Amino acid sequence: MINKKKPNIGVVTWPILEAGVVPLQQLIEILYPFSNELRIITGGAARDISIEAKPEVHLYLIEQESTANTFVRIINNVSTQLKISWRLCGIARHVDFWIFFFGGPVLLLPMLTVKILRKDVVLALTGSAPDEMRPQIGGLISKVVGLVTKINFSLSKRIVIYSGSLIKAWGLEKYEYKISTARRHFLDFDKFKMRKPLKERATLVGYIGRLSQEKGILNFMEAIPKVMEMRDEAAFLIGGDGQLRSQIEEYANKLNGKFKYVGWIPHGELPHYLNELKLLVVPSYTESGPAIAFEAMACGTPVLATPVGSIPDVIRDGETGFIMENNSPECIAQNIIRALSHPNLEQITRNAHSLVEKEFTYEAAVERYRNLLNSLSPYIDQR
Repeated sequence: MINKKKPNIGVVTWPILEAGVVPLQQLIEILYPFSNELRIITGGAARDISIEAKPEVHLYLIEQESTANTFVRIINNVSTQLKISWRLCGIARHVDFWIFFFGGPVLLLPMLTVKILRKDVVLALTGSAPDEMRPQIGGLISKVVGLVTKINFSLSKRIVIYSGSLIKAWGLEKYEYKISTARRHFLDFDKFKMRKPLKERATLVGYIGRLSQEKGILNFMEAIPKVMEMRDEAAFLIGGDGQLRSQIEEYANKLNGKFKYVGWIPHGELPHYLNELKLLVVPSYTESGPAIAFEAMACGTPVLATPVGSIPDVIRDGETGFIMENNSPECIAQNIIRALSHPNLEQITRNAHSLVEKEFTYEAAVERYRNLLNSLSPYIDQR
């Protein structure tokens, strides 16, 4: 029998925003049981990552400049990748293999650095597929991003996706031989639980997430007047931050009393807001695995979502939530009315809670990643 040792694992991310803190923290918690040492190269809001009780975890923060000027952004991008690559070189001897997490598909210079150092890379895909991001990043840049992404797909040892349904969205058909499926989310059921029964909640419909085009937030905004025409008691709440924030704030001023924008919601406060909602809407054009949907289900809040990414794997229409055909304002409005009027709404919330309680435990997430990393044998210790 081969005596397997615990590996030294490295994690690389682009400097993250606040929304990335919890997913990165969860990845650390998942990898921790079967790593000897864990080294994370990241930046931005990652300063809030908690590693005090884990002396085997080392955090290396990379500074990144922000600007609206396209040319300067390109220069800063290259500069950030060079900083990451330099840090990789400095600690390479302490790492057996690397996991590229947030921003991994476009980190070409760090990927080339790792390959020169003869280390394997696991590329964990998060967020939006390249085709869905084209309207936001422009024609020429999107072509460069697409090319870089394909190069990194080719150079990686394994590619991790959240659901098999994302293979087509990411254009991964030719790489299926090295694809693994592993959900990384797990829920703290001591925090995310039903505190207020659904029947005691007001008719409050909410969106919580990034305020960006691919999330369908503007479509949701256009649907609000249509819902109010049919359900005048309905009120609306939006929480989050992003490039569309000014438009959301402007709209909130117009619908004073019926619409509330609460800004960025710290993760620890999410259970309070979710327990006030009668319905959470996830109108995205693209998703990998929307954590907010699973957290809502744990809090007894029904979820209405578009059938993108891994959503259909968890939300089954009329059984564990609601699926809408598309995210046009008309379709969103019709389905909000349908969900709020559903005769078995409370049973649907119970079904949803039972599902996430079974599939989104910490133990389940660890086991999925154990199976994934076993493909990098002889690294992973089975004990």
